[in-house]
Amino acid sequence: MAKRKTGGSGKTKVQTPGPRPAALGDQKQRLEILKQFRVLLRSIKRHYQWVEDECGLSGAQVWAMAEIAGAPRIKVSDLAKSLGVHLSTASNMLRRLEELALVRRMRIGDDHRVVQLKLSAKGGRLLARAPRPLVGILQQALLDLPQSRVDSLHSDLGEVIRTIKFKDTKARATPLSDL
Repeated sequence: MAKRKTGGSGKTKVQTPGPRPAALGDQKQRLEILKQFRVLLRSIKRHYQWVEDECGLSGAQVWAMAEIAGAPRIKVSDLAKSLGVHLSTASNMLRRLEELALVRRMRIGDDHRVVQLKLSAKGGRLLARAPRPLVGILQQALLDLPQSRVDSLHSDLGEVIRTIKFKDTKARATPLSDL
């Protein structure tokens, strides 16, 4: 950033440089990308609000229930991996689902540290009427893209994130519905 003295006050004013002449044409595209991010983020937020209004659960909780329904007796650690969240985040989510009698934890065998999960009948009924897609709109959109587009998006977003000066890397393990 360029600094320059202003007037007779002796104060220094920090100026940010304007766009370079060659970059002026690119500015329109950058603004369009910014608008795309706004649409994406607002759409996700509105979807998760709708999910919560319809069934009283967060989008992440519904997704967790869908994963459990699809893989009965799944272990908590495997559920955390499927959701892309930290084990403690998955455990806290499950605690709430268990309090609501939507999910049951079962300890099988002699090693009581191993916990398997099962949807209760009440959980199955709630999941059957939950808004679709159960995995969330962004996750579903990513599932619907061809792998080559997913690879490209992964690379490009990684580059954008690398150039951000202040980033919250802990957000990687936070469900979108909790952001």
